[in-house]
Amino acid sequence: MRKAKTALCLITATGLTFHAFNPNFLSSSSDSFPNFPEKLRAPIHGVNRSSRAIATIAFTAVDYKFTLHGLSVDSDEYRQKLSEVHRRSASRIRKLCEVNRGFYVKAGQFVAALRQVPKEYSLTLSSLQDQAVPYHFKAIKEVLIRNLGTELSDIFLSLNEHPIAAASIAQVHRGVLKGHQEVAIKVQYPGLEQQMKIDTTTMYFLSKSLAWFFPEYRFEWLVSEFVQSISLELDFIQEARNSETTANNFANNKWVKVPRVFWDLTTHQVLTMEFCTGQKVDDVEYLKERRIHPIKVAEVLLEVFAEMIFIHGFLHGDPHPGNILVSPEGQNGFSLVILDHGIYKKLDEGFRLDYCQLWKALILLDSKNLQRLGEQFGVAKYSRYFPVIFTGRTIDSKSALGKAMSVEERRNLKQELKSLKMEDISSFMESLPSDFLTILRTDGLLRSIVSKLGAPQRVRLLAYGKYALYGLSPKLNPESDFALKVVFSRLKANASYYRLRLVLEVLQLLSWMAKVKLLLYTMYEKIRLCY
Repeated sequence: MRKAKTALCLITATGLTFHAFNPNFLSSSSDSFPNFPEKLRAPIHGVNRSSRAIATIAFTAVDYKFTLHGLSVDSDEYRQKLSEVHRRSASRIRKLCEVNRGFYVKAGQFVAALRQVPKEYSLTLSSLQDQAVPYHFKAIKEVLIRNLGTELSDIFLSLNEHPIAAASIAQVHRGVLKGHQEVAIKVQYPGLEQQMKIDTTTMYFLSKSLAWFFPEYRFEWLVSEFVQSISLELDFIQEARNSETTANNFANNKWVKVPRVFWDLTTHQVLTMEFCTGQKVDDVEYLKERRIHPIKVAEVLLEVFAEMIFIHGFLHGDPHPGNILVSPEGQNGFSLVILDHGIYKKLDEGFRLDYCQLWKALILLDSKNLQRLGEQFGVAKYSRYFPVIFTGRTIDSKSALGKAMSVEERRNLKQELKSLKMEDISSFMESLPSDFLTILRTDGLLRSIVSKLGAPQRVRLLAYGKYALYGLSPKLNPESDFALKVVFSRLKANASYYRLRLVLEVLQLLSWMAKVKLLLYTMYEKIRLCY
């Protein structure tokens, strides 16, 4: 720890020296110093990025301190000023991510996908695109030859030197093998491990510094989650294993396609897989052109990820639109091609079962069970907010599931939330299990896609409710267990689902009847007043 602090002090001092001689320090590209040797350029870029990050966060901390100084946290002026400084700071951090690129863009996207951060941050950072200036093919070729151990002409009939995709840590090239198989080759950029060490050390340093200035703002949990996920993404062997596990889990699902891995051409830095065609899952115009119903795509997408969470307990942690393609191929008129299997979470079995119980309790608004599960997850004090986070209604709601809160419910919730401080939010997020944080982020990304596809929230709630009940059924092996036992278990799960669905339909009917009653009463009063 002492060595890390010393290194950061040196980085800061060196960066401020650069700043003194470069007035465009906070907006200049991190690709400066092109004439330096590669071995020197990487650490200099690291110093440059770290110093820029430290300067940006220091300026942001000062902005918060001065803007909110002397204001009562319970006043409307405080809330207005807080929103303004959130917006300014989010723009500042977005600019930092765009200039520093690489892991900083990844970090910005990671934060944007969390619905629990202030909306000013999630809205501003969601515009970050995981795009990078592609490396020259000469550098990519060196990585390929070093990893594959032979000349490219010995392996490929053709290899397009222009990448079909370039992101923060790798770029993808299209090629044809000697056996005439069409493949996509994902190649990791050189020098990333050293860059990651510098960048993540800076992020830890900044999170600790912020907590020192603002004890109620604690983000170390967020940095830990990000570092853990990005470390997984750098190992292409592990990504290939994740891909195969998912392919096996969905082997009997006709809606899902996972590209086949070519293991003899895969290493820690090179991943070769079957080339699959398709368009981004949220490209509504493409879907309409192909006469594929967007809401059907949303239903299939949600059921696939619900199965990952509630049944397999093996979850793809980065389902942004570029990682899920809609292909017109498939027995059902289309299929979902799932890509980029670097970030996965193997859910603890006890957590998986508790999470299934949570969704059952959420749909039935079972406050007793919600309290018990809140204790299981270490956040009993905040368990009453689970329905708001996941279903968009309060624990005392009279609205039908999937419907918006009433004006009165919104007013009461807003009043209740005024009593919550940033300390409460920090405490809530710190206390949650790591598995829970991964699900929150994944669910945030899925909700964004489903919204673009035009599907109502009810579609998501039904999918999650259905698979939560399936997930509570005993896991049976159709090949080894008695056929009657397997059939009975599935019938029982289906019966529970239809019973749950009946409850939802009745709740919706009662809600509709209440609205009709109110409308008739209003009309009666108007008629009575006229006479």
